[in-house]
Amino acid sequence: MKAKWVFLKLKSHFPSSLSSLISPSKIIFYQTPSSQTPKFVFNHVDISLLLPICGREGYFHLGSSIHASIIKLSEFSEPDNEDVLRNALVVWNSLLFMYTKCGTLWDADKVFEEMPLRDTVSWNTIITGFLRNGQFDLGFRYFKRMRELGYHRFDKATLTTILSAVDGPEFGYLCKKIHGLVFLNGYEREITVGNSLITSYFKCGCFSSGRQVFDEMFERNVISWTALISGLAQNEFYEESLKLFAMMHCGTVDPNALTYLSSLMACSGLQALSEGRQLHGLVWKLGIQSDLCVESALMDMYSKCGSMDSAWQIFETAKELDEVSMTVILVGFAQNGFEEEAIQIFKKMVKAGFKIDPNMVSAVLGVFGVDTSLGLGKQIHALIIKRNFGCNPYVSNGLINMYSKCGELEDSIKVFSQMLQRNSISWNSMIAAFARHGDGFGALKLYQEMKHEGVQPTDVTFLSLLHACSHVGLVEKGMEFLNSMAKDHGMSPRTEHYACVVDMLGRAGLLTEAKNFIKGLPMKPGPLVWQALLGACSIHSDCELGKLAAEQLFAAAPESPAPYVLLANIYSSEGKWKERARTIKRMKKMGIAKETGISWIEIEKQVHSFVVEDRMHPQAENIYAVLAQLLRLMTDEGYVPDKRFVFYYLDQNENR
Repeated sequence: MKAKWVFLKLKSHFPSSLSSLISPSKIIFYQTPSSQTPKFVFNHVDISLLLPICGREGYFHLGSSIHASIIKLSEFSEPDNEDVLRNALVVWNSLLFMYTKCGTLWDADKVFEEMPLRDTVSWNTIITGFLRNGQFDLGFRYFKRMRELGYHRFDKATLTTILSAVDGPEFGYLCKKIHGLVFLNGYEREITVGNSLITSYFKCGCFSSGRQVFDEMFERNVISWTALISGLAQNEFYEESLKLFAMMHCGTVDPNALTYLSSLMACSGLQALSEGRQLHGLVWKLGIQSDLCVESALMDMYSKCGSMDSAWQIFETAKELDEVSMTVILVGFAQNGFEEEAIQIFKKMVKAGFKIDPNMVSAVLGVFGVDTSLGLGKQIHALIIKRNFGCNPYVSNGLINMYSKCGELEDSIKVFSQMLQRNSISWNSMIAAFARHGDGFGALKLYQEMKHEGVQPTDVTFLSLLHACSHVGLVEKGMEFLNSMAKDHGMSPRTEHYACVVDMLGRAGLLTEAKNFIKGLPMKPGPLVWQALLGACSIHSDCELGKLAAEQLFAAAPESPAPYVLLANIYSSEGKWKERARTIKRMKKMGIAKETGISWIEIEKQVHSFVVEDRMHPQAENIYAVLAQLLRLMTDEGYVPDKRFVFYYLDQNENR
C-alpha cells in the first residue's frame, strides 16, 4: 500500500481545515487491473465538503487537482441512476463554487456548461460568482437565461444574491424590477428578501422605497431594523436614523453591534454628544464596548463632537488597535486643531513598528500647515515612496496640499504631474495650491486643462477659482465662475463662495458693488460675508461702510475679535483715535481677547515661533541685535514704517 503511505505522509502538509477530512477511514483505495499502483478516491460527501474549503481558502491548485480526479470517475461524469445523479450534482455544484470563489470565472463557466445536470443551486452559484467578481453584465445575463429557460424556478437565495450586487443610482430601475418579481413570485413575506430590498434601495438612492418596504413588511427581525437605521445614517438622514433606533430600543427586537455602529454614525453626523454618551452606556451594559469596530465608532463620535479627551481615553484603554482605530484618532486630533498631537502620535506609531497604511498617511498629511516642519513633511514623503503609497490618489493629494501649505509650490506641481491617476480632489488641490500662492493665472490655466480632461468641477473647484480671481483682480472672470455654478453645473453657491466674491470686489476697490451684492444675496449673509466686506473696508479705509459691516459682524459673531480689530485699524488709518479707543474698550468689556499673532521660520528641520516683543527664545538677544542693525540700514535707505494698522497706539519714541 505504497500509495496510501505517500498520501498519508502528504497529509501533514495540508491546512488544518482540510486535515480533518483526510483520514484513513475516509479514503477508499482500489487497484485497477491495468495498474499495479493503488489509487484513492473520496465519496461524494467528502468531495462536497473539501471543494468549498479549497474555494474559501484560495487553494486553486488543490481544487483543480480534485476536479481532474472527478473527471476520471464515471460515477460523477456519467451517472447511471437517479441516486448517483443526485450525488454527482452535489459534487458539480461544489466544484462550481470552488472556481467562483477562487475568481477563475472562465473555469466556472466551462464547468457550468459541461454539467450533466443543473438545479437552482447551480444557477445561484454561477450568478453569485459573476456578480461578486464584478462581472455584472454576465451575472444578470445568466439570471435572464435562467428565467427564459424556465427549467428551474429562482428562489429567495437568487433574489438576495442579485440584490446584494445592486449598488449605485444606476441600478435603481433594476432594483424596482426585482421588487416586482418578488411580488409576482410570492416572496413578499420572506424576511431575508425584504431586508435585501431595503439595503439595495438605500444603496441606489431610492430612500422612500426602502422605507416603504420596511413599513410594509409582515415581520421584522434585527437585520430589518439595522438595514433601515444604517441606510438612513449612511445617506445622512441622521435624525431619522436616531428616531428609528429609539423606536427599536423600546420594542421587542434587541439591537446588535451593527445597529449600535450605525446609530453612533448618526450621532457623529449630528455632533450629538449627549445621545452618543447614552449609546456608549448601552454598549458598556451589553459588554461590546471592546469590539474593535465599536471602539473606532465611539472614538469617531467623540472626535466629531469635539470631545477629544473621551476619544483619547478609549484609544489608550483599548486592548487591541488596528489601522482603522489609529486613523480615526489621527483624524480626530487633526480636525479638532491638535495638529502637533496628531503628528507626535504618528511619529510614535512609526517608531513602535505599527503597520502604517495609506489612510493614516493621508490623515497626518492633512494636519500640515504653514507653521509645520517642511523637513518632517519630506520625511513622510520618503516613507510614502518606501512603502509604495504614491499610487494612492488620496496620499498624493495630501502631498500636494502639504507642500503648497509649507510654501513649496514647485514640489506640489511635481507630485501632481507624476500622478498616474487623478480624481477631482487632485485637481482641486492643485488649483487651490496656485490660488494659495497668488498665482491666479496658473489656477485658471489648470482649470482649462481639467475641463479638457473631462473632469467635472465641484463646488470646491469654484471656491479656489474665486480665490484665485480675487488675488489677481479678475472681477469679471470671477463673476462668470459664480454664475456658471448654477447655470452650467446645477450647483447652489454656499456662504463661502459669496464671501469670496465680496472679497474679490473689495480687493478691487468696488466697495459699493460689494455692498449691493450682499443686499441681493438669496440667503441671509453670514459672518464670513461681513468679515470679507469689513476686511476690504480696512484695506481701503472706508470708515462708514466699515462701521456697517462691523455692526453686522458684532451681531453675527459676538465672540469674534475680528470686527473689533479691523474696525480699530480703520479708525487708526484715519487718525480717529477716540473712536479707536472706544472700540478697544468695547472689546475688553465683552471679555474678548485679540488672538496673538505669530511669526515662524524653519531652520535645520526645527520650527522657531515668535510673538510681539518675544523674549522667550534662547537666542533672543542676538535676534534683537540683528533686527536693530537691519532697522538702521533700512532707515538709512529711506524706509518709513507704515503705522496705520498699529493695534496699540504708542508714542513716537516707543514706536521706534
